[in-house]
Amino acid sequence: MTVYEQLKAAAPEAWAAYTDHEFIRQMEAGDLPAEAFRAYLVQDYLFLVQFARAYALAVYKSRSLPQIEAAQAGLAGIVQETELHVRLCARFGLEREDLDRAAEHPATVAYTRYVLDCGSSGDLLDLHVALLPCVAGYAEIGRRLAPAIEDDVEHPYREWIAEYNGPEYQQLARDAVATIEELAQRSLTEARFPELASIFATATSLEADFWQMGLDLGAAGSATGR
Repeated sequence: MTVYEQLKAAAPEAWAAYTDHEFIRQMEAGDLPAEAFRAYLVQDYLFLVQFARAYALAVYKSRSLPQIEAAQAGLAGIVQETELHVRLCARFGLEREDLDRAAEHPATVAYTRYVLDCGSSGDLLDLHVALLPCVAGYAEIGRRLAPAIEDDVEHPYREWIAEYNGPEYQQLARDAVATIEELAQRSLTEARFPELASIFATATSLEADFWQMGLDLGAAGSATGR
């Protein structure tokens, strides 16, 4: 069992709440309200800006060229991911400048600053474990939702699903898992695992909160006619 699998096994309820959230189920069915998706996209763009900072911190925390290269690849992947959000937000009449000016929701602040704090106060393994639910979890969600778009060219969330099920993102996730394995071989002990499991579980719960934020903001926007 990989360290990633062990971490998921240590937080089954949190992982299920994240990867099988109502937001995801509605997206899969194609009936997620557009207002919820729009709200999520804006906040996820801001989220990715902070995650880029976290990968930059991983570069700083690295002690070898392979570790630097792994963090650099993650940073490049995050920057590329923002382009998806810019494209999708354009459908709602939003420009990149609108996204940059948007205010961070408390759920966005809570999650991203938690990850940055893990990296600032801990070591490289702590930081990568905090990043892992997002990176690897989206890959799992992309694979799970892929059948929904196979025969439905009109699926409203086809581009989003295809992005996270795509070969580039799937490889990014595999590389993230491999990085965890490499770091764990160097510094993971039996006594330390509960601490890492706690980081992973907290980050996973914050991911579920992020989905819920999208639903809540979407419902609020729909109620006010925005």
